[in-house]
Amino acid sequence: MADNADRYSDGEAHDPLVDETEDAREERSAAARLFDIRRVIGGLFVAYGLIVGLMGLFDSSAEIDKAQGLRINLWAGAVMLVFGLLMLLWQRLRPTEAPAAHSDDS
Repeated sequence: MADNADRYSDGEAHDPLVDETEDAREERSAAARLFDIRRVIGGLFVAYGLIVGLMGLFDSSAEIDKAQGLRINLWAGAVMLVFGLLMLLWQRLRPTEAPAAHSDDS
């Protein structure tokens, strides 16, 4: 009886199997967040947006004339950068949860 009192002295029962299951669920959730497609798409669009935007900053006058006076690379880079940042923000605000593991009770 004293052994049980020491084991549950904080008022909560600690079952090692429950703790192990919760740890496994947290690991799956971390893996799901790591490979979230929004992170991949957002990262690529941010990188390409920066590259194309920087190219647009240093366009020659011949390239600007070819685009009818519009700095198309600068605008396309800005749009890609904004889209990539929105994807990363979306992923940050609404993180994915790992699917619940189901047991086969057949």
